[in-house]
Amino acid sequence: MRVVVGRLTGVFGVRGELKCRPAPTGAAAFAVGGSYALGAAIGARELRCRGVRRHHEKLLLAFEGIDSPEAARALAGAELYAEQPEAELGPDEYLDADLVGLRLVDEAGRELGAVTGVRHFPAQDCLVVGAAESLVPLVKAFVRRIDLDSGTIVTSLPDGLIEPPGPG
Repeated sequence: MRVVVGRLTGVFGVRGELKCRPAPTGAAAFAVGGSYALGAAIGARELRCRGVRRHHEKLLLAFEGIDSPEAARALAGAELYAEQPEAELGPDEYLDADLVGLRLVDEAGRELGAVTGVRHFPAQDCLVVGAAESLVPLVKAFVRRIDLDSGTIVTSLPDGLIEPPGPG
């Protein structure tokens, strides 16, 4: 299974390097010679890494066949996928794929919607909930418990952040 390991955020320099913001579990996934896909689907375009270096809070990545700023610019904004890492996660760490499909409920047990995705922003990660794609910050102030066994995320959200789904 492929998982998101980072997002290409822009071009760096004149040799086709790209700035990459790694996903929380993705920084260790980048290595020279590694193969990364531009999508989760089988057959998505694959890029082979020819260089990795750290620059401030981001990684700079170079890929085979991407040798100019123009070629790199076409990839800016794309998410990179790799095979699910074998690394062990800490007690409060989850892969995006672990969270997608879980039901978001409030502390009283009322269902607020299903997690349809996870977005990674500089300040914090956010759960994408329901068809309206409401964003719920994935922070301890709002998320009380994640229970993969029961398929739920128990939250305490401020009024108006997300509206519970209406009757059928």
